[in-house]
Amino acid sequence: MSLIKCENVSLGYEGKAVVENLNFEVNEGDYLCIVGENGSGKSTLMKTLLGLKNPMSGKISTGDGLKHNEIGYLPQQTVVQKDFPASVKEIVLSGFLNHSGLRPFYNKEEKQIAKDNMDKLGISDLAKHCYRDLSGGQQQRVLLARALCATRKMLLLDEPVAGLDPKVTIEMYELIKGLNDEGITVIMISHDIHAALKYATKILHVSDKSEFYESKEAFCSSEKGKLFATNDGGEK
Repeated sequence: MSLIKCENVSLGYEGKAVVENLNFEVNEGDYLCIVGENGSGKSTLMKTLLGLKNPMSGKISTGDGLKHNEIGYLPQQTVVQKDFPASVKEIVLSGFLNHSGLRPFYNKEEKQIAKDNMDKLGISDLAKHCYRDLSGGQQQRVLLARALCATRKMLLLDEPVAGLDPKVTIEMYELIKGLNDEGITVIMISHDIHAALKYATKILHVSDKSEFYESKEAFCSSEKGKLFATNDGGEK
C-alpha cells in the first residue's frame, strides 16, 4: 500500500524551483534512497514530505492512515544540537512530544516504548548520560531511538552517517536495515551511492531532471546510474 505519493511536484524557495515535475511513491516496507548532487533539493524534498514546507505545485498525498506526526525524522545535526545538555533518556522520550499534546508528562506505555527502543539500539546503559558527552555514533543511535518513538511506520533520515568513522557507519547502516526488515519504511538521503545500492530497494535521483527508479537494479542499468556510480568512485 502506498504511504506517500508525489504527483508532478515542484519544490523550491524564494519563488525559484530547484526540483520540477517529481513523481514517485513509497509503499509500505520500502527502503528508498534519495541521491543527487549538493544543492539538488534533497533536503528540501524531505522537509516537504514532513509537511514543514509546501510544494510550489503538484500534490503530495499519504495513505494507510499515515499522518505527518507519525513519521520519525532524523535530521542532519548542527553544532548546537550536538552540545545539547540533556540526558539520553530525556531526548529519546522527546520523540513522543508530537503525540502528547498538552499532557505535561509521559505515560507508562511511552516510557516502555522508549526503553525498548534504547534496548534495540544498544544504548540502554547510556540512559542517564548527558547527550553532549557521547561520541558521534552514540548520538546518532540516540536520535534514531528518538525517531522510532515517533513512529511505527516510517523513518525519514537525512544523511544519518555524516561525520561517522567507517566502522560506526557500517553499524549504523546495519541498524537501519534491521529496522526496515522489521517492517519500518525508510526514506534516506545519502551521498553514499555504495550504501544506497547495497541497502535500498528503490532509488530517487534528484536533479534538474529527477528520475525515480522502482528498483536499484533499474538505477544501476540506467545511464544516469552508471554515470553517478562512476563519478562517485564506484564500479560500472
